[in-house]
Amino acid sequence: MMPNKSKLVASVTKSLPPKPRSPIPVWVALTLALLWVIVHDLELSFETLAYGLADMGEYFSRYGKPDFADLSRYVHLMGVTLATALWGTVFALVVAFFLAPLAARNFAPNVVIYRIARELLNFMRAMPDLLLALIFVTALGLGPLPGALALGVHTAGFLGKFFAESLERVDKGVCEGVASTGANFAQMVMYAGWPSILREALGNVLYILDRNVRMASVLGLVGAGGIGLALHDTLRLFEYGQSAALILVILATILLIDYASAWLRKRLD
Repeated sequence: MMPNKSKLVASVTKSLPPKPRSPIPVWVALTLALLWVIVHDLELSFETLAYGLADMGEYFSRYGKPDFADLSRYVHLMGVTLATALWGTVFALVVAFFLAPLAARNFAPNVVIYRIARELLNFMRAMPDLLLALIFVTALGLGPLPGALALGVHTAGFLGKFFAESLERVDKGVCEGVASTGANFAQMVMYAGWPSILREALGNVLYILDRNVRMASVLGLVGAGGIGLALHDTLRLFEYGQSAALILVILATILLIDYASAWLRKRLD
């Protein structure tokens, strides 16, 4: 009985395709080659890298004792940053809600409006939010409003593109069914478009909110208010303990937002 079983196993093993080769040596070789190209192109020397690592180690050691004496102010500033991100996301959502149907090929009233809406979304997406924040800070002054506007304008381009591409994937039969009732453009969008992509659109909005919370902290460095502005001030004054505390507050908040966003997106799937 056993010999027959061994023959059967040997026969099955022989009929299987050969085991694929491990890609790890190729990956290691490619990584080393890429590192060599980077070092050679930037004209770096291992001596410079060694000194740089030592300097970086000494610099980061200054952040080893976070100073939480003013924690209540840090939490308040983090709340301002979250509000900046939230209102920036709301602004982007409103703009994308109206522009996306015009930028969807199957919903746009005509080709001219479709091209204008598409290029407008491209323009907003191409403008970096850091540059927009500098422009709005110059025009409106320091505070969270320039940050919210910068985030809103920049992410409206992304959100509008996401929505438009989702609308273009709406089932043709659904559109034809609503159109057969004599629905106009607005009715087509409200009864065939948005209901079909609602879950996907909510996931996109959560992603943009998650992203805006991270960027709102950075925009504070150019005067857009919130905890980023406080971090900029402490770094300029070499208050490393306070800077470390602010960074930890930002990190903890981003982690909480990240987990909450992932949980909500999972619930929507």
